[in-house]
Amino acid sequence: MILPIVAYGDPVLKRETEDIEADYPGLSQLISDMWETMYNADGLGLAAPQIGKSIRLFIADTLQLKDGEPNGIKKVFINATLLGEEGKPWNFEEGCLSIPGIREEVLRKPVIELEYLDENFEYHREIFKGLNARVIQHEYDHVEGILFTDHLKALKKRLIKRKLINISKGDVTVKYRMRFPALQR
Repeated sequence: MILPIVAYGDPVLKRETEDIEADYPGLSQLISDMWETMYNADGLGLAAPQIGKSIRLFIADTLQLKDGEPNGIKKVFINATLLGEEGKPWNFEEGCLSIPGIREEVLRKPVIELEYLDENFEYHREIFKGLNARVIQHEYDHVEGILFTDHLKALKKRLIKRKLINISKGDVTVKYRMRFPALQR
């Protein structure tokens, strides 16, 4: 089932999330719905807060990139912990399904080490590089209550403020279902 994506301004996007257990109700269906929702919106990743769930769950698929990430991934990340980041930070233009129509350069380190559980609750500790690391960092930020716009310099934030307000009010055109905080009152 395709779920509505929560828009900028909803408090769930700024909350730290809670770990989940293997018996989390409907987890398998939730993960399936998240994949369907992400692909419907042409995303590379999706975090549970973006569908209104304040839990430590996100998905990422870089295999779908046309230019090809040579070592692309398609993974489910549950209760992830970022163990470290290294390398010379690099700028890359990021966007977010919860913040449609805004793309900005974000500085991140190119190599990360992450421990997480997969959809079968099997433990993994892995190093990710390049675009895989970038997508994971972006989604990991979501489960920490951080948006990519939080990484922007103050001037850039001021320049996009009106657009962000419009998104929260539902004044944006997207081809996927969204839930706007200003319209929920």
